[in-house]
Amino acid sequence: MHLETDRLLIRPWTHDDADVERLLDIQSRLEVVKWLGDGEPVLMQELDEAHAKVDRYTERSASPPYGFWAVEVRATGVVAGSVILLPLPNNENGEVEIGWHLHPDSWGHGYASEAARAVLGHGFTAGLPEILAVSHTDNYPSQAVMRRIGMTDRGVVEQWYEGPSALFGITAAEWRA
Repeated sequence: MHLETDRLLIRPWTHDDADVERLLDIQSRLEVVKWLGDGEPVLMQELDEAHAKVDRYTERSASPPYGFWAVEVRATGVVAGSVILLPLPNNENGEVEIGWHLHPDSWGHGYASEAARAVLGHGFTAGLPEILAVSHTDNYPSQAVMRRIGMTDRGVVEQWYEGPSALFGITAAEWRA
């Protein structure tokens, strides 16, 4: 999958040196990794781990419209981070999650919102009826992105991840309105 916005290219992660080195840089930072998943953050330490992640991202992107993609800044060719559209873990009703994580040098430029809007459009064009976003309850910057892209706060849940999570969502009808 390749999507283009005014400033971004959303594309698969690759094993190119620039991609894996940037992925290692992003995932070796506590300020990024502390917001990802459950439990204690695990920092990436070696390029081999980045290559293994690229393989995992490729596998997770094998069933459209789902995927785990690189967000590249078109003007510079630098990867700002990742954007995802994936089934939530342990989902019972086919719930799908959008998410993002960016390198700190890419924060504050609107890249997360721009990439997320493109991926929401991709998901709804593919026929998804609803897309959710889940964050740690104190991840206010991510929740601000959720609001900026038109998602509605649905409260705190303890459904897909360990412990409480802030839940936001948007339906296809709301997206088109």
